[in-house]
Amino acid sequence: MTGQDEGFALGVDLGTSNTVAVLRWPDGRSRPLLFDGVPVLPSGVFLGDRLHVGRDAQRLAQADPARFEPNPKRRVDEPTVLLGDREVPTADLLAAVLAAVARSAVEAVGFLPPAALTYPAGWGARRREVLAHAVARAGWPPVTSGGPPTAGRLPVGSPAAGPGTRLVPEPVAAARYFADVLRRPVPVGQAIAVFDFGGGTLDIAVVRNDGVDPHGRARFAVVGSGGLTELGGLDLDAALVEQLSGVLDPQVRQQLAAPATPAQWRNRRQFWDDVRGAKEMLSRASSAPVAVPGVDRAVHLTRDELEQVAGPLIRRGVRETARVIAACGLGVDQLAGLFLVGGSSRVPLVARLLHSELGVAPTVLEQPELPVAEGALADLPAPACGPAASPVPPVAPAPSPVSPAPSPVPPVPAAPASVPPAQGPPPPVQPTSTPTPGPARRRRRRRRRLPWLVGGAALAVVAVTVASVVYLLRDPARPIEFRAFNQVGKAITVPEDADADFTQLVDGQAYGGYVRDDGRLGVVAVDPATGDERWDGATTVRADRWFGLRATPDAVIAVADAYSSATRPVAVLDPTDGRQLWDFEILGKDQLFVFDDVLVWSDVEGARLVGLDLRDGTERWAHGNPADQYDATDTAVYPAVSAADLTGPAGFDGVPTEPDLADDRRIVQLTSTRHARVFDAGSGELLGERSNVAAPTDPALVYAGRLVIAPSDSSGYRLASYDLSTTGESVNLYTPADDQRRLQSLTPCGGTRICLLESTGFGSDTNELVLIDLAEGGEQWRVPAADFEAVVPVGEQILLRRTSGGYLSLLLDPDGEELLSRDGVAVRIDRANLLWFFDNPGSYPEDASVAGVPAAVPADLLELGVLQGVRTVACSWDRAVIFCPTADGFVTHRFVAG
Repeated sequence: MTGQDEGFALGVDLGTSNTVAVLRWPDGRSRPLLFDGVPVLPSGVFLGDRLHVGRDAQRLAQADPARFEPNPKRRVDEPTVLLGDREVPTADLLAAVLAAVARSAVEAVGFLPPAALTYPAGWGARRREVLAHAVARAGWPPVTSGGPPTAGRLPVGSPAAGPGTRLVPEPVAAARYFADVLRRPVPVGQAIAVFDFGGGTLDIAVVRNDGVDPHGRARFAVVGSGGLTELGGLDLDAALVEQLSGVLDPQVRQQLAAPATPAQWRNRRQFWDDVRGAKEMLSRASSAPVAVPGVDRAVHLTRDELEQVAGPLIRRGVRETARVIAACGLGVDQLAGLFLVGGSSRVPLVARLLHSELGVAPTVLEQPELPVAEGALADLPAPACGPAASPVPPVAPAPSPVSPAPSPVPPVPAAPASVPPAQGPPPPVQPTSTPTPGPARRRRRRRRRLPWLVGGAALAVVAVTVASVVYLLRDPARPIEFRAFNQVGKAITVPEDADADFTQLVDGQAYGGYVRDDGRLGVVAVDPATGDERWDGATTVRADRWFGLRATPDAVIAVADAYSSATRPVAVLDPTDGRQLWDFEILGKDQLFVFDDVLVWSDVEGARLVGLDLRDGTERWAHGNPADQYDATDTAVYPAVSAADLTGPAGFDGVPTEPDLADDRRIVQLTSTRHARVFDAGSGELLGERSNVAAPTDPALVYAGRLVIAPSDSSGYRLASYDLSTTGESVNLYTPADDQRRLQSLTPCGGTRICLLESTGFGSDTNELVLIDLAEGGEQWRVPAADFEAVVPVGEQILLRRTSGGYLSLLLDPDGEELLSRDGVAVRIDRANLLWFFDNPGSYPEDASVAGVPAAVPADLLELGVLQGVRTVACSWDRAVIFCPTADGFVTHRFVAG
């Protein structure tokens, strides 16, 4: 166990509707754990071939609602829950959620840190016993009854040994956050009230500071608790649904109230999701639309209607708060604070009514879901050094999927981990140490970089793929004559109230994106040869969060961030002057691809595939999705990738930043009916179609003129391919030696080669790299690749990267022999050259040491120098320069002569 490992700790708030977790790093800073790119994991569980949780469970429930339990914590008093035709122990449902948290923690840091898990203050010994049983079933260390556990490493699913899991009352964790993180004084003998308004329940507690513990911190104890088990955010949603039902057609109202078919159940769930989204929007806007299934026009909710409907419910919560405080023998004026936590606390009416009716101004945060999980960390050993714990913006999990822990229900076999398509990158790199933050005005929540493409309809991120002629300054097969970094021109500054977040180099032009305080995305164009600014523009549309920026020779595309079921704006700017050409809205789970002058949009809600003119947004062509008897929205779309696309720069995620999609304009759509349809992206012409090919959730990629799929069943997985030109019979490429092997990733590796990361267990420690040739079929060679998670082709060579437990990059020759292995993150410049970042790429301004490496002769590694104060993870590069955001703007450095 290293000193770095000793400082990690995990705080978990297992909620009725949603679960959140906060990871503390060795320097004392903390950050939310991300699940599918967001810091909130739905607590629902679905019984399929195994127990599925979170957004996967919600999606699967659309087809079979009877096998779904949305709020397992509410069933804690029941020994079992009927899911479909099977009784499942309630502890196993809770364990499935905890196992998902553990997997995300392992993906982030390589092991399961010591953990503190919260529970409602009103839970007695029997309910806590169920929770303890769930902890054990999830593969966590057993619950401790004594002092805090000691730090240590424990892989998920290993025998329960070493440190234990700490149980902490939720209001005590909230009080810890109030006092230790917010630094609000709670003198000894005084108390605060915690108003925990979650999705399923309202929990109220009075927590008193009873003195100082041996570590010099306040010793908090619950002196009184209460609440309303029938009042939560779900009840506000139900009241709003009832309000809207009065204006609906009776037949539509009946189907939404009492669905009788799977399609009607899906409509009901979508309607409730839209109502919930409107409720959240009304905290920022005066009105919000709500789409109604089967109705052409949306209905609208206003903030006045929300407050009229929610007012009586929230007032019940206010009265219960007053009752609990009075039962403790306190007056409201004797409290040191009133702290609001839980996602439903962000409804503005909650704080307003508490203030007006109790006479005390409550404290509520922008993200009220997080304080309980972060406050729980106080019950775990503090790092030996580093600043006091304070919130740090979330970062994305480490690249490439990690196999899940075994299902906590033994009779249900665990399915192989799902694998994103090769051209669909995993989220951006997560650093193994927390970067040094910039100036105070920069300590706002960081936005994620925009990946090149994220495939798969189930993923809640949008993707933009850009078709442009690959811009290479010289022959991409020739080693670069590297020179030490030399800054080009002056740094480009952005307004004081803006955050420089995104960059891209394309066709000899650099673009930087910065988020303004008014919610618009500013875009600056820079000449990378001189460092001079060409223009500075901005979107006319606004967003709460921006996902990223992509550019082509013909357009600059800005995409906002949103959850999968929420809408987000997309703005298209003119690359010559930065003016906005047009904009439109898509769902978070929609996909976008750009081929020359056509923007291809996989419209999930509209169940169609659309081609839009890139210059003005007019519809050029559209195709409806074929549907089974229930669903037409479940699809996955893949652009054709060629070997030429793998010769240019690739980002930290391993995905090409300038693929030449113009050399193969075909796209492939996999539908819910298992059809594969091949289209010409420019004209929309249907070029070929075949039935019974693959499901949208099956791992797939389109490479070298072939659709490659990896379907799986109880006997394992296999690799097969179809010729795009004929859509004839499939060709079997590879069958694993036994059914214990799991596919971790599927990547094109140049020429006609495909690389597989394959494991024999649930962890990446058994990974092997397998090379398959599309032309010859069958395994060419395999080498051990324990803990490596990313595969990047570099000409005939292959780059492997590890991010769990420390960053390491390994370069292999065409036969799988090691050429160079070194700490840090290597990235492709072209098929003959690499940049090697010795420091873990971070999203805060920091110094980054970089070297240039000719792939053919990696021993000739040349240190280029230090990039000072850059957001490394958001840098872009080509064969001559690297363009990076800083705390104040953007800077260009040249690393070749000239």
